[in-house]
Amino acid sequence: MKEVTYKNVHNHFKLNGFHLNKKDLCRVSYCLIKEGDEFEKSIGDFLLDWFDDKPYIDLQTSGTTGIPKMIRTDKQMMVNSALATGDFFELSPGDKALYCLPTKYIAGKMMLVRSFILGLDVDFVAPSSHPLTKNETKYDFVAMVPLQAENSLVGLKNVKKLIVGGAKMNKSLENSLLKEKTEVYETYGMTETVTHIAAKKVGEVAFAILPNIKISQNEMNCLVIDAPKISHEQIVTNDLVELVNDHQFILLGRIDNVVNSGGIKLIPEQIEDKLSHGISSRFFVGGIADAVLGEKLVLVIEGKKQLLDEHIYSSLDKYQKPKEVFYIDKFIETENGKIKRREILESI
Repeated sequence: MKEVTYKNVHNHFKLNGFHLNKKDLCRVSYCLIKEGDEFEKSIGDFLLDWFDDKPYIDLQTSGTTGIPKMIRTDKQMMVNSALATGDFFELSPGDKALYCLPTKYIAGKMMLVRSFILGLDVDFVAPSSHPLTKNETKYDFVAMVPLQAENSLVGLKNVKKLIVGGAKMNKSLENSLLKEKTEVYETYGMTETVTHIAAKKVGEVAFAILPNIKISQNEMNCLVIDAPKISHEQIVTNDLVELVNDHQFILLGRIDNVVNSGGIKLIPEQIEDKLSHGISSRFFVGGIADAVLGEKLVLVIEGKKQLLDEHIYSSLDKYQKPKEVFYIDKFIETENGKIKRREILESI
């Protein structure tokens, strides 16, 4: 079987209803850059970068846990990632897809790569928070961030498979998505892994890895990823996990979010899951400096001060109950909607 390379454009590929080959895509890219809106210009820029003579492309990280940075990735590794996604989600040439993510980050770039590598029939729209508004087209495959999914519940009747990534999905959204007929998956990945390397159906606990991935843990119980087809180096993450078996893991939280309160190590993400049923606003828990405990656990809620029912703490262990509650008018976040916990806690 002939190897699929980054120079290929599948003969079933369509963009907004038009069959386009490599030459056509370059021509369209120039038009988008010259005459398009900002989001269309970024699509054109990426496509011209993709089809130039260089075997690599520079990607920008989202800056969730630090300063955004540029990393260099082989185009062929992005192709390998697209093929793995096609296998895992059983995508076929001609499947109808919607592209509604910003092209600036890896998730958006990879939706384009999947489209022309796998031969998808893709429509692109502006990356808004309501991507399915006034759109009655039926789609086989769509990728969104949680906010987009939350605002698209009515339109999901026209979507067969939806992947949600870029930020953690809260319990409220997960429960809403469970009521839909759409096959919905939460994905796990980062720029360094060329988007997702694992996914789980909403309602399930463990993530399953995509083809050609191996997982393990280091001495800190953080996930270690071996994926030679998408990374030259072993990737050591800051994500605390429980390994179920060789191809499944349960995500517990991030080691850099762990709060050491009086010698007790608390994982904020686990506490947030228990609190999610009782707080309607966006929120998170974290640690701030304390003279006695070293760090004390606090609850931070977005919006105006509200009266909290003590019952929301009933499922928490003794040490998991926040010592104090803070209200922030508007959370600091990255461009793609991830909450910058550390900066908010430092401002407190």
